[in-house]
Amino acid sequence: MIVFNSSTLILLAKAELLDTFLAEIKDKVVIPKQVQTECCEEKQSVDALLIRKAIQDKKLFVQPLKDKRLYGKILPDFPLGKGEAEALALAASEKAWLFATDDKKAIQASKLLKIPFTTALDILVRMYEKGVLEKQEARAKLEALRKYGRYKREIIEDAKSKLEVR
Repeated sequence: MIVFNSSTLILLAKAELLDTFLAEIKDKVVIPKQVQTECCEEKQSVDALLIRKAIQDKKLFVQPLKDKRLYGKILPDFPLGKGEAEALALAASEKAWLFATDDKKAIQASKLLKIPFTTALDILVRMYEKGVLEKQEARAKLEALRKYGRYKREIIEDAKSKLEVR
């Protein structure tokens, strides 16, 4: 199981990578209710529509958080929003093999909690390495992630160099 936070989900949708990722991934991809709310409610943006469609098509699953105590511990211990805290609690309680987030504080929390994480850039590079994306398309998607994400120049340059291999 892979648990997504809003940041990575929105970035993949904005970069038009979400559908391809969900079609290629063999694992169940889930989000907690709070992430669904943050991404979809009261929004008519293209990314919100793509995320809602993925949920309707049962490619992305909304899973309730069963262990509210863990959420109650994470929220005051880490400076996270409700969506990040709920996604992190869901990843921990369900023993997800991967937590997808592009939020700096959520990344720090996942490291402290020893929960493996990935980012939208990591997903893009991996899709390119697996041959899902050709070099030109991967570069265009990287540019979209640069435009919509809050990445340092060095991080973008590192991802760009990884797209030069193969």
